[in-house]
Amino acid sequence: MSRKSKEPIFDDDNPEWTKEDFARARPPAEVLPSELLAQFKKTRGPQKAPTKVAVSIRLSPEVISHFKAKGPGWQSRIDDALRKIAKIKAG
Repeated sequence: MSRKSKEPIFDDDNPEWTKEDFARARPPAEVLPSELLAQFKKTRGPQKAPTKVAVSIRLSPEVISHFKAKGPGWQSRIDDALRKIAKIKAG
């Protein structure tokens, strides 16, 4: 069931944090046991030097279907195909 109103829900058991709460907060590594920390998914941080440029390009549905049908990595495969056409070597 979805709420129709955009009004915030207030929960006395979980009040909104104040500036003081944030100031007292500590990183998880300082307060959680290592066994629990090990269960959290490691995520990749921002790239130090991005190697690709984000663009928007319109391609035919057939081209997208062709590359997606071969599974994950379809955008990289399109990049590889365009590199071959442009005769540019990676890296």
